[in-house]
Amino acid sequence: MQSVAIVGAGDFIGAAIARRFAAGGYAVHGGRRGGEKLAPLAAGIAAAGGRFTGHSLDARSEESVAGFLDAAEAEAPLAVVIFNVGANVQFPLTETSERVFRKVWEMACYGGFLTGREAARRMLPRGAGSIFFTGATASMRGGAGFAAFASAKAGLRAVAQSMARELGPQGLHVAHLVIDAGVDTEWVRARMAERGVVPGEGALMNPASIAEAYWQLHAQPRDAWTHEMDLRPFGESF
Repeated sequence: MQSVAIVGAGDFIGAAIARRFAAGGYAVHGGRRGGEKLAPLAAGIAAAGGRFTGHSLDARSEESVAGFLDAAEAEAPLAVVIFNVGANVQFPLTETSERVFRKVWEMACYGGFLTGREAARRMLPRGAGSIFFTGATASMRGGAGFAAFASAKAGLRAVAQSMARELGPQGLHVAHLVIDAGVDTEWVRARMAERGVVPGEGALMNPASIAEAYWQLHAQPRDAWTHEMDLRPFGESF
């Protein structure tokens, strides 16, 4: 058996990734702030015959990230580490405080660096493993009101690119995934409804479909690795 660690095992994309890899026979470890919130996910995976362990985790803490990955590695060798922290906030530039900008960078960029580095330290001796980073539209271009989020996500993309070039020749598959659309959740639909928007067919992405992309990415043969993947529903313009 091998293990999978998800930093940022939230209720939607992170949870869907956990379910997909657990269904594939991996021992899955999920970390988030307030690890007790993972109890329903753990129960659901166990009921389906899978293995999942939830952890309280601060992605901005070197000690916390290292301890989390050590716990996953102690159960079984780490095959996949996924950084899935969001930190999506919107503020007008003049209302973006120093604290907000710094906190978003710490969560979405610095946390990604810590996760990637600690994953590599554990995988390199074996010369195998996948390290994946969840990006967003903001990884590619900044939007009005998203100076903090876009700069952090663009920085995360650069970290992933640097890691891919350094670690790929040593056997580690590093990839960055651009999630270029809204995710189909009750929360997203509620926010759209507040703006008077009714999503049409092909406007939102199913978390399970996103999780399948991570699964397929990990299954790629070494002679045809993808290092950046952009995902969007068929109705999304780009």
